[in-house]
Amino acid sequence: MLMIRLQRVGRKNDPSFRMVIVDSHEAAQTGKVIEVVGSYDARQGSPAIKEDRVTYWMSVGAKLSDTAYNLLVRKGIIKGEKKNIASKKLGKKVKALVATKTAKEEKDKADALKKAEADKAEKEKAEKEAEEAKNAPAPAPEVAEAPVVAEKVVTEEVPAEVENIMDAAEVAVVETVPVEEVAVASEETPVA
Repeated sequence: MLMIRLQRVGRKNDPSFRMVIVDSHEAAQTGKVIEVVGSYDARQGSPAIKEDRVTYWMSVGAKLSDTAYNLLVRKGIIKGEKKNIASKKLGKKVKALVATKTAKEEKDKADALKKAEADKAEKEKAEKEAEEAKNAPAPAPEVAEAPVVAEKVVTEEVPAEVENIMDAAEVAVVETVPVEEVAVASEETPVA
């Protein structure tokens, strides 16, 4: 399998690397390099890479090491995000720390997303209620009930001429009198 990786060539305390194409099965034993496609001086931080050759070897099927991938992303040859290679080189305690930190970040993102969804739902509900209130017909104003008309039986004395016509001494006349007049009439008439 073809691999694009970095090969250290610098002297002690002066790291510099070649970006090479190697066959991953043979290179470990023989150190054979198929092609040198660039160099990287770690102190200056400027990679010199042959873009056309790297894209050719990637199209043929060469895989990238994580560090080579990050250099190509930084240079702009590959689109994407850098890979976290530090976690592979760290100890158990630091790996656990990194894992808890990433878990916390994911939890915070999820909580923020849930809160945003809840706020959005609440806002939509309020807008919907406002829209319904706006579109709903106005409630009919409550009409006060008309006062109940009470009927009172008023007895009147019949004049003497009418007595001859009628056998009864009193004639009952039924009149419809409004409630207010009934109240006034009851105050005026003395109670015997």
